[in-house]
Amino acid sequence: MGTRQEQLHLGAFIYYTGHHHYGWRHPESGAENIFDYKFYRRLAQTAERGKFDMMFLADLLYVMGADQAASGMLDPLTLLSALSTDTEKLGLTATVSTTYNEPYNVARKFASLDHISDGRAGWNIVTSQLDVEAYNYGKAEHPEHGLRYKMAREFVEVATLLWDSWEDDSLIVNREAGQFADKSKVKEVEYKGQWYSTKGTLNVPRSRQGYPVLIQAGSSEPGQDFAASFGEVIFTAQQSLEAAKAFYESINSKLASYGRKRGSVKIMPGLSPIIGATEEEARRKFQELQELIPPAAVVGMLSGMLSFDLSSYPVEGQLPDIPDPVEASNGMKSRVQLIMDMARKDKLSILELGRRLLGARGHMQFVGTYEQLADLIQLWFEEYGCDGFNIMPPVLPGHLDEFVDHVVPILQTRGLFRTEYTGSTLREHLGLERPEVRHFERSK
Repeated sequence: MGTRQEQLHLGAFIYYTGHHHYGWRHPESGAENIFDYKFYRRLAQTAERGKFDMMFLADLLYVMGADQAASGMLDPLTLLSALSTDTEKLGLTATVSTTYNEPYNVARKFASLDHISDGRAGWNIVTSQLDVEAYNYGKAEHPEHGLRYKMAREFVEVATLLWDSWEDDSLIVNREAGQFADKSKVKEVEYKGQWYSTKGTLNVPRSRQGYPVLIQAGSSEPGQDFAASFGEVIFTAQQSLEAAKAFYESINSKLASYGRKRGSVKIMPGLSPIIGATEEEARRKFQELQELIPPAAVVGMLSGMLSFDLSSYPVEGQLPDIPDPVEASNGMKSRVQLIMDMARKDKLSILELGRRLLGARGHMQFVGTYEQLADLIQLWFEEYGCDGFNIMPPVLPGHLDEFVDHVVPILQTRGLFRTEYTGSTLREHLGLERPEVRHFERSK
């Protein structure tokens, strides 16, 4: 292994009561509490105790299978605003879709969160996945995959222009002169694109971070190009060190074409650990969780993701030949490709494949001891497969406690991870530059 001068980064990715799709059935899950603020306060304070860079909240704009799966989510921006009062250093990252929002609203809400949290906000930019989301917003169907990224590019352009509509020192608050702000430093944005337009000034001044950290979660080619253009942190699913290193190099090689420096983006794959003091304990925990997944759920999930009805095929057999599943998907194309690669590489049965996916939603699942997990994290980091990880506890709250209590101290002892926060903002935690205001012509 090589050595790196900087330290690795950690995010606590919170999804229902854990990332194992049926972990909510585990007796130690907090399934009864996913609409209770105190549940999330405990998780945030645990992550801050572990010196995590950020808490990363998922968001879905639909309910599916509520009779059999944990469903429904509190609005992440509202929740993080509340959590900012019960934390001091932890970055607060919310997933918000560009497909079913307006740029002005999103820019205003994130600027507000960044003010409320004193510079700890981050936006995980997604384009949503399914037609059921479109129906909730009165649309006949979900926009096509490539179109969604074109729309997202305009969306983020508008949001960043709005954040730049106030300069850093624009507020004067001169009571005697009757001047609240310097008129020359408050600008009107006039933008007319193919899908979005705006004319006006954001009604929230520039925040401590300049604007929130921009996080992007797509690994397809359009997703990578979008990330290289706007992303400051990339959340990705990688199953091997070789694939992770190739992805790391691919993203960094694209940055120059957008006028950005190599290393200006932090790449953080998802990692869902099932750990114990011994290998035997970890394997027992893993088996307990996998047995909670019913075969019928596997077939339904895979059929939906692959756009191919698997109900007539034996679950103990391998996937049949499926014509162009990636091309047929209008959801997460990179995830569909990962599923097909995983099935072929490891010769998995339909049941094995589905249970592996439902165990960590397509992200890397690790089963082993605390030391073995620290070894894997160190290897991927020092071999430039990543800049850190988004930790995806299979069952919450207990598995986050276990990671913080047993794995974080090992990483700290090895000098890989901070023992104390050295900054206050999320940008400072991640080692990201504060964006300068871009000057543009003020409308007449």
